[in-house]
Amino acid sequence: MIKKIKGRYAVLSETTGRKFGTYRTKKEALKMLRQIEFFKHLKGSPGLRKALRKKSLAVK
Repeated sequence: MIKKIKGRYAVLSETTGRKFGTYRTKKEALKMLRQIEFFKHLKGSPGLRKALRKKSLAVK
C-alpha cells in the first residue's frame, strides 16, 4: 500500500505496516510496489523462477 507521509510517498506492508521505502513521487512508489508484488508471487512458481535464473545467467 502507498501512503503519503510528510509530503513523501511511503510503500508499506498491508499486514505488518513495515516500511519498504519513501519516494518523492507517487510514480516512483508505484514502481517499487510493483517490484515487491512481482517477487512476492515468484515464490509460488518454480518454472518462472527457473526461467529468470537462466536468463540472468545468459546476460552475464
